[in-house]
Amino acid sequence: MQRQIANLSTQLLAETPAMSASVWTKIVPWASQIIVALILAQTLFFKFTYAPETQVIFGNRGGRPAATAVGIVELVCAVLLLIPQTAAIGAGLSLFVISGAIFTHLTSLGLTIVDPPTGESDGGLLFGLAVAVAVGSVVVLVYRWRELPFVGTIFASR
Repeated sequence: MQRQIANLSTQLLAETPAMSASVWTKIVPWASQIIVALILAQTLFFKFTYAPETQVIFGNRGGRPAATAVGIVELVCAVLLLIPQTAAIGAGLSLFVISGAIFTHLTSLGLTIVDPPTGESDGGLLFGLAVAVAVGSVVVLVYRWRELPFVGTIFASR
């Protein structure tokens, strides 16, 4: 009886990593894609309506046209992330766009944004969301980099 239990547990342990690895390689990139797309989509309202927080961010950086342009690019990123064939492109573009946001926070905006009408700070929420988008985009790229145009074919030929 003990030998049967030992054999069964050995079999289960030997099969689990392979099964879980294949499951994780599907779940992790999709979860990251969805989270990044949701964060990007959630911020679109503020950019397209040029909300007070957006005015603070883009006021000295191109104003409403710049906010709208960034919003359009982020919308494209969100859509690309949700289409399996273009998810890697969406992740790369998202990482590129959000790098600008993170750079701006670190160099001139600061980590927190103050809402002018109320005087309330966001507590670093926008910066945290930008970092989450960057991390999620990197995760997607780690799993899907071979799907990028040219990159996959260049490395496949070696």
